[in-house]
Amino acid sequence: MKLKEVADFIGGNLIGDPNIVINGVGTLDDASDTEITFLANSKYVEKVLTTRAAAVILPVGADSCGKNVIEVNNPYLAFAKILTVFYVKRPAFKGVMEGAFVNQSAKLGREISIYPGSYIGEGVVIGERVTIYPGATIYDHAVIGDDVIIHSNVAIREKCRIGNRVILQNGAVIGSDGFGYAPDGKDWYKIPQIGIVVIEDDVEVGANTTIDRAALEVTLIKRGTKIDNQVQIAHNCKIGENCIFASQVGIAGSTEIGKHVTLAGQVGVAGHIKIGDNAILGAQAGVPGNVESGAVLNGYPAIPHKEWVRSSLIFSRLPEMKKNLAALEKRVVELEKLSS
Repeated sequence: MKLKEVADFIGGNLIGDPNIVINGVGTLDDASDTEITFLANSKYVEKVLTTRAAAVILPVGADSCGKNVIEVNNPYLAFAKILTVFYVKRPAFKGVMEGAFVNQSAKLGREISIYPGSYIGEGVVIGERVTIYPGATIYDHAVIGDDVIIHSNVAIREKCRIGNRVILQNGAVIGSDGFGYAPDGKDWYKIPQIGIVVIEDDVEVGANTTIDRAALEVTLIKRGTKIDNQVQIAHNCKIGENCIFASQVGIAGSTEIGKHVTLAGQVGVAGHIKIGDNAILGAQAGVPGNVESGAVLNGYPAIPHKEWVRSSLIFSRLPEMKKNLAALEKRVVELEKLSS
C-alpha cells in the first residue's frame, strides 16, 4: 500500500511522501526501510530518531524527527488496524471435509469449512462463513452464528448459543456443567445443570477457558467482551458488554459484572456479588464483596489502589518496624523500672 492509502485507511494526518510504498509492519527497533512502525509510549520517543522504518505512526502533535509520519489520536489502535490489513487473511471456505461427522439433522449455512475430526451433533444450527477446525465438538441443538471461528479441540455443549463474529480459541469449553452439589450426609449429590451459555456478538474466548452452563437459566457473556486464556467463569454469571479479562481470572457463580470492566491476571471474584461498570481490578486482586462503578482496586482483599500502594510500601518495612517496636518496648520497661 502507498503511505497515503494507509493514512486514509486509519483516518490519520499524513506528513511526508504520500507515494512511498509500505509492504509490512515492524517494531521501532527492527522495522526495515519498506515497513511502517508506531510509537504509543512517549518514553520510547528517542527510537523514532534511529528507526529504519519508512514511516512512523505518531500521536497528534508529536515531533516527526524528519520521518514520514501519520498522526493519529490512538497509535496503538491504528497499528492494530494496519496489522489486520497486511497479515489477517480470510480463510478459503472448504465445505464439509472428509473425516468430519455432521449429523443429518444439522442445518449448515453457506461458505463454511468443517475440518476432519470435528463432530456436529443432532439439530445443530451453524450460520454462514463459519470455520470449524479439527477436533472441535458441537453437542446437540447448539446454535452458532455467522462469521464464527471455532479452533481445534473446542467443545460447545448442548443447546448453548454463540453469536456472530465470535472467536473461540483452542481448547475452550462452552457450557460445561456448573459446579453444583448438595450435601448428602458425608457425600455430595450432583445438582443437574440444565441451563445454557449464551455468548453474544464479537466476543473472543481464549485457549482452555471454561464457561459453565447455568443451573437453571443462562450464563451470559454480552457483546464485545474479550476473555484471555485459562479463565474460569462459573454458572449463572452475567458478564457485561466490552469487558476484558486477563489470564487465569476466576469468577464464582451468580456474579454480575457490568460494562467495560477490566480484570487483570489471576483476579479472583467471589460468588453472588456485583461489580459495577468501568471498574478495574489489578493483578491477583481478591474480590470478596460488591464493587462500585469506576472503582480501581488491588490486593487481597481488594482495596482502593492508592491505599494498596501505600500499604505495599509499609509491608516491605514491617521487619524493621517490628525490630524498632521491640526496642521501644524494652526501653519502656527499663524506664518503668527506674521510675518505680
